[in-house]
Amino acid sequence: MGKKFEFSKLFINLLFTVLSLVVVLPFLLVIAVSLTDEKSLNENGYQFIPTTFSLDAYRYLLDAPDILLRAYGVTFTVTIIGALVGLLLTAMTAYVISRQDYRYNRATTFYVFFTMLFSGGLVPSYILITQYLHLKDSLLALILPILLSPFNIMVMKGFMSKIPLEIIESAKIDGAREFRIFFRIILPLSTPALATLGLLISFTYWNEWFNAMLYIDDPNKVPLQLLLVRTLNSIEFLTTNSEFTGQLGIDLSSFPNSSARMAIAVLAGGPMLVIFPFFQRFFVKGLTVGSLKG
Repeated sequence: MGKKFEFSKLFINLLFTVLSLVVVLPFLLVIAVSLTDEKSLNENGYQFIPTTFSLDAYRYLLDAPDILLRAYGVTFTVTIIGALVGLLLTAMTAYVISRQDYRYNRATTFYVFFTMLFSGGLVPSYILITQYLHLKDSLLALILPILLSPFNIMVMKGFMSKIPLEIIESAKIDGAREFRIFFRIILPLSTPALATLGLLISFTYWNEWFNAMLYIDDPNKVPLQLLLVRTLNSIEFLTTNSEFTGQLGIDLSSFPNSSARMAIAVLAGGPMLVIFPFFQRFFVKGLTVGSLKG
């Protein structure tokens, strides 16, 4: 019995080690390629250990550091404000529909769930943002469209519905009102779910570029992801139009094409990869305890 248990434990450890390597190695390869000379990439292909070390890709992307830093600032601002406000509204909405003593519990829950299946569409959303709300070239245009997610509300509802109603009733007996119950009792008890959804909402805002492409024309308000997408498109244009660039006297033989693409991935995902480990224990607990419940 003991040997069988040890074998099972060893097998599980080996399995998760292999899975971890499958996840980590591609990212290490991305970093290695971003630090490799372009000619070396063309001759030897992708390698975990660069044959010829080069920072040309990062020099190309950081050629105008003020633009990149401004884009980071816009993205951090949108992510922080959007995550905090979105998390608060998500928790408040989920708390309401998780209360069993709320008369319209089922109807409101169905209303939230219905928006997961159908939306107004791109054209009505664009008209609403630009013509009625007049949010063109405003950071609110990057925050409001994805401020509330019905999926996040349903996940938070599944967590909050497991909080005993007796806790709320006893707080009311002690004289606490609804807002005090929510902020002083419900939110502290929902820390794992809040941390999990806060991280997911932050990822959503951090990776968002499509709304910026639609609503932002001011170069001072371009977020990081849209800036990197435009940079990627510029690289694609230069490499696919070599005859045109050749007539202009531009030498693309040593241009960091592949390495610049990988450097873009590092610059885009690096900050979130640093933040994620601090929320990992909440993330795992929140996903298991806050699973969807009807």
